[in-house]
Amino acid sequence: MLKQVLKVALGVFCVFALLAQSSVATPPPKPKPVRVDIETDAGRFTVEVDTVHAPATSTNFLKYVDAGLYDGKSSFYRTVRSDDETNKTNPINVIDGDIDLDHAQDKFPPIPLERTSVTGLHHVTGTISMGREKDADSAQSEIFVCLADTPSLDFGGMRNPDGQGFAAFGKVVSGMDVVKKIWQAPVQPGQQRLATAVRIIKVHRE
Repeated sequence: MLKQVLKVALGVFCVFALLAQSSVATPPPKPKPVRVDIETDAGRFTVEVDTVHAPATSTNFLKYVDAGLYDGKSSFYRTVRSDDETNKTNPINVIDGDIDLDHAQDKFPPIPLERTSVTGLHHVTGTISMGREKDADSAQSEIFVCLADTPSLDFGGMRNPDGQGFAAFGKVVSGMDVVKKIWQAPVQPGQQRLATAVRIIKVHRE
C-alpha cells in the first residue's frame, strides 16, 4: 500500500515538474511589428514602428495615425541635402513632414523626448524620427526620414545644440525609392522648402 502511495506521489511530482519546466522554458510571444503605410502624391512607403524600444514616441505617432490627423491635412514640405544644407558642421540628409498650419490646433500636447541613449535606436538610412523644437520635450506630429547614417541626430550629437538628439522610433521597410524621390524634388531658390509640397494623402496601419 505504501509503495502504491509513493508511486502515485512520485507521478504527481513529475507532472508538476514538467509543467513548471515547460512554463519556464516557453518565452512570452514577441509583440507583432506595427507597420504603417504613408501614402503621398509621390507614391507610398511603409514604416515599421518600434513599439518595443521606443514605446512613448511610437504611441504618440500612432495616436495621430489612428485619429486620421495626417490624412489630407499634412505634407512633406522640406528636404535637406548637400545643395541646400546651411549647417556645414553637422550636415543631414532628411525629408520633413508635418500637419499643415491650418490644422495645427488639432495637435496633441508635446511629449517628453525619448533619447536614443535609452532606446538603443540610431539615426541610420531609412530611420523615421520625431521632429522637435528648441525645447527637448516638444515633439508633437512632425516626422522626418533619414537618407543617410546621421549620428549627429543621436543623443550626444550636435545637430541640435543641446546634444539631446531626436527620437528615432522606426524604419522604412519598403518604398525607399519614394522617399528619395521626395528628397530630390526641386526646392524654392535658396531654401530647404520644397517648391511644391508633397501632400500626404493617408497614413494608416497595415
